[in-house]
Amino acid sequence: MKKWVFIINPSAGNGKGKRKWGAIQPRLMFEYEYYYTSGPRKAVELAKNCANNGAELVIGVGGDGTLHEIVEGVSLSNNKSCIVSAISGGSGNDFGRIFPTFSRADELNEAFKNGVQGEFFDLGRLETNHSKETFTNNAGLGFDAYIAYHVNKSSVKKMLNKIGLGKLAYTFFVVKALLHFPLFHLQVNADGQIRNFENVWLATLSNQPFFGGGMKISPTSNPRDGLVELTIVSNISRWKLLLVFGSVYLGKHTNLQAVHTFQASKVGLTTDTITYRHVDGEYAGKTRPHQEDCFSIEPRAVASLTTMSS
Repeated sequence: MKKWVFIINPSAGNGKGKRKWGAIQPRLMFEYEYYYTSGPRKAVELAKNCANNGAELVIGVGGDGTLHEIVEGVSLSNNKSCIVSAISGGSGNDFGRIFPTFSRADELNEAFKNGVQGEFFDLGRLETNHSKETFTNNAGLGFDAYIAYHVNKSSVKKMLNKIGLGKLAYTFFVVKALLHFPLFHLQVNADGQIRNFENVWLATLSNQPFFGGGMKISPTSNPRDGLVELTIVSNISRWKLLLVFGSVYLGKHTNLQAVHTFQASKVGLTTDTITYRHVDGEYAGKTRPHQEDCFSIEPRAVASLTTMSS
């Protein structure tokens, strides 16, 4: 018997996920299980348990933070055939820009009737001297992590989510952070090749093209190629950085002199000062000066939804 499970984050998008589930649930025409998260890391535990108990498909109802935890939970399970999908209900929803997701009850009913197929994708991993993290979309340190931290704890994001403009929270804090963020020195070890960069704003490691609610930070990233793409922005004035962010939405920033890109299976990053980290837009602590953070890719780690059987 097919076993489909929904994991709902009632806080995602300032209640957007809960409202979406409330609209979809009464129209579902098949048997399923559903669970609400009750706090940080709860979705990891729920997803792992559901997969171990034979779930064919785990659907997250929430944003990228919710999917980040669900993917991690499924990756920790013994059920490698369990598929992950989503009903987007957050403010960024970058998972749904590259992986197939659902938006309506009739889509879910049809998929359950006809059956679904999965295709494995790569999972990013971050290992430091003090912690281990995973990432589905991207990870990084510096300016973007600094913004993600302040966006997620701010009242501005909640206010904008209430009027359907949650994506603007990222733009608001980009401008604000321009005035305060301290630049840093970065040493990069990409598959054994060492390079150094001065006056660095950010270093983002991508498993798929999008971050920050639709910005195409890494246009060529492929979550099934066994590689991570590193994007570094350095040696550019604060106000010219705004031009970089403007061009990121179109994926045109990679032609700029201040933007450096690399592709590797393993990347080590070492800063000379303390700076913020993130994984899938979630705060992941801070770097320690002169201590390397290691980013790598685990190929074919988790399955996403692909097509529906006929």
